Amino acid sequence: MTQSLNPHAQQCLQNLMQIWFAFERDLNRVPIIRRLEMGQFDVNDYRALLLNLRQQVIEGSRWISRGASSFDRDYADVRSMVIGHAKEEHRDYEFLERDYQAVGGELAAIQSKSRNLGSEALHGYMMYRASQPNPIGLIGAMWIIEGLGQKMAESWAQRITELLAIENATTFMQYHGDNDDAHMDKLFSMLDRVCVSEEAAEDITMTAQVVARLYCLQLEHIDE
Repeated sequence: MTQSLNPHAQQCLQNLMQIWFAFERDLNRVPIIRRLEMGQFDVNDYRALLLNLRQQVIEGSRWISRGASSFDRDYADVRSMVIGHAKEEHRDYEFLERDYQAVGGELAAIQSKSRNLGSEALHGYMMYRASQPNPIGLIGAMWIIEGLGQKMAESWAQRITELLAIENATTFMQYHGDNDDAHMDKLFSMLDRVCVSEEAAEDITMTAQVVARLYCLQLEHIDE
């Protein structure tokens, strides 16, 4: 894939890969993820995870749509790709609601849950970035969030199913594990399209770093 990217995009991709490796390391230090990896994850952990993820997911389509509206006519093709992405994911939270109910959670509880401190910080940052003119830095955010779906969602789903001995209760993670490869392909296309300078690369990588930290913070506060 890197051979088909322009030089600035190639360098940016290498930086994004380093950010991902650091993010993956930090993610595995988060208590609820450590319990999952160590086999100490129970149904209460899973309900808490779904309860908190839903607030971030339901806001995701909002910042994606806001970002799309912030691209001007020179980026009309990028705007179209971002709009398509928002359309694909704007009802993903319904998977989370069904999974939550499948493990004994009440629909009213997950629908009324407020954002935790980390989710609030992540949402605020994403809306701020999405509101800026031609917010190409959002590619960095998508690299982290879509990367979770591509690289981790399926393995997490399998691990949760195994530990909790449940069926048909990990549809959100399975859906993203199955579909985020295609989303990442679109991301590579956008990276090649907009990352044509050092300034653009710095914007994208900085956004990825901030989102990686805030995503971990969101998960850390599940136990708060």
